[in-house]
Amino acid sequence: MADPSTPALLLDNVVKSYGSVRAIDGVSLAAKPGELVALLGPNGAGKTTLFQLLSGLFVADSGRIEVMGHDMTRDAVPALARLGIVFQQPTLDLELTVSANLMFHAGLHGIPRAVAQARIDKELARLGLAERAHDKTAQLSGGQRRRVELARALLHEPRLLLMDEPTVGLDPQSRSDLLALILTMRTERSVAVLWATHLCDEVGDADRVIVMHRGKVLTDVVALPEGFAGQREVDREVAKQSRIVGCDAAHRQGDAPVGRCQHRERLPHLEARRRHARIGRGDHFVVDKARG
Repeated sequence: MADPSTPALLLDNVVKSYGSVRAIDGVSLAAKPGELVALLGPNGAGKTTLFQLLSGLFVADSGRIEVMGHDMTRDAVPALARLGIVFQQPTLDLELTVSANLMFHAGLHGIPRAVAQARIDKELARLGLAERAHDKTAQLSGGQRRRVELARALLHEPRLLLMDEPTVGLDPQSRSDLLALILTMRTERSVAVLWATHLCDEVGDADRVIVMHRGKVLTDVVALPEGFAGQREVDREVAKQSRIVGCDAAHRQGDAPVGRCQHRERLPHLEARRRHARIGRGDHFVVDKARG
């Protein structure tokens, strides 16, 4: 049995460069079993590169990555065996049935067929997809496919679940349903979850919110105050700690006017105004690095 004091995930001063560009610049963070950690940042912040390092697709230039105490460089096999991943882009075979997709994945992990079938039945029932087990995956909605991918990520009973912007392309109800499933699962199974997103309204229920920008961790909000109910409250709290200001006005990028945004006057530095960028549809934040 694993030591309960062992972090499910530990990163210590991790660096990854592509030529002269530091995509990951000295990132350190940890996630405990049963903890939901939201990784919040705009496109280009380094979230995807970080997930590539965590999933073993690339190797860090320096620093240390551990999953349940296993070093990703020296002890990669047991480290990766304890990971479950839901990728940003869909990865199911649409021509296979739901059950066949899951059975194929179980085979890759060396799970005996009888054990795999029992787990597949259990996960599909838990996620409300038992009746779709023998349907082709192409017949499912986007939200249902995401739930299949979640079931697949859980088949080998991981201790750490990586969710790489998993709500991309989902309607609001499917987004809400997926978040609710994750919140229930992390408590029931004591699984650590690292949830990457650029949407502020997805981080309100997280145990911690880590904000990344240009490969660096800007802030780590350990606990959000009681009563947080939505994006504006999350934005306000994060802003106090990292000078990130949120809004939902429809801005234009670059040097063009930012419209009637109430936050513009709070940003006296021209460079800060230029970075007042649109994220998604109506979810925005700006990083004001000009202030000391």
